[in-house]
Amino acid sequence: MTTSKLEQLVHIPADDVHIEGMLELPEHAAGIVLFAHGSGSSRHSPRNNYVARILREAGMGTLLMDLLTREEDSDYQTRFDIPLLTRRLLAATAWVKNHADCRSLPLGYFGASTGAAAALQAAAQPGGKIAAVVSRGGRPDLAGTDALSRVTAPTLLLVGGFDDVVIELNRRAAAHLQCHQELIIIPGATHLFEEPGTLEEVARQAAAWFGHYFKSPAS
Repeated sequence: MTTSKLEQLVHIPADDVHIEGMLELPEHAAGIVLFAHGSGSSRHSPRNNYVARILREAGMGTLLMDLLTREEDSDYQTRFDIPLLTRRLLAATAWVKNHADCRSLPLGYFGASTGAAAALQAAAQPGGKIAAVVSRGGRPDLAGTDALSRVTAPTLLLVGGFDDVVIELNRRAAAHLQCHQELIIIPGATHLFEEPGTLEEVARQAAAWFGHYFKSPAS
């Protein structure tokens, strides 16, 4: 069992608000994964918390955070404001890079639903040096073709086998990615990966992807 070096409730300034999050680092962390949640979700999402726990057990740090305030999240339009979500994620990224316990660690993004679009837009920023991106049931298409074409971080797209519409949207987005990429369809899974064993497979795939690229980050 991996022991925790740091478990800290954090408040990260972004725009005119503060992003609340939980930063957890195991001893000798190989890297840190920032979670970008989807619309209508939060840092308390049981699915992302499960994935985060598996990543920590694999020796990686995690930052689970709310990119929107409670008031903002109650607004349907704000939930799908990808530039806003991206800006908040970039603010959190800058904060992590300046944190004494994190600044030397490789960074990764784990995005779910609309959070995947924000993760890819953030990864497309010049000089971002993001080691890897994983999307779970994400909408990478919402990142836009220009941003997708500028992503250099190796990107893993995980989609449920019964999530037909999202599979096609991921395929279209993948066609614009110029980085190393994989699209993996999880058999028997619907959009939220609620079926037995499917979320476990997501976590296993994510841990393997981040683990590989934290050791050998993309240039």
